[in-house]
Amino acid sequence: MERKSFMTRNDDDVFWIEDDAEAAKSGPAVYTIGDLAREFDVTLRALRFYEDKGLLSPRREGLARLYSATDRVRLQLILKGKRLGFTLAEIAEMIEAHERNDAGPDQQLKLSREKCLEQIAHLEQQKREIEEAIIELKRTHDTLTQMIDRTR
Repeated sequence: MERKSFMTRNDDDVFWIEDDAEAAKSGPAVYTIGDLAREFDVTLRALRFYEDKGLLSPRREGLARLYSATDRVRLQLILKGKRLGFTLAEIAEMIEAHERNDAGPDQQLKLSREKCLEQIAHLEQQKREIEEAIIELKRTHDTLTQMIDRTR
């Protein structure tokens, strides 16, 4: 059996699901699009979008999309990545690196850690820019308030 490693979350902790069998222990082996949409509070359209982008690969039975435990874990990763501000391309890159398994678990963890550090730096920069914009808006607000007060 091919072993796949996935980094995902349990509450706020990061852990590894080592293969599809391990992922399946937490629930049914097959999920409908509605099952996943309800469980993760996402729209059917979002799930179809992730499929179009190659992030999810449900099998089809007639018109029905059937998702595996692996797809469920991938969806967890996608949603966590989005919450942390990663682009879908970056999320896909990280998932693919873990699935390729061309490096050992230590290398995969190091890659994920590096991506996290890069994202922290990016978000810190955005935070600084937002703080500067808030300061400027407050100054503008104060100036406008003074101008209004003078016209009374």
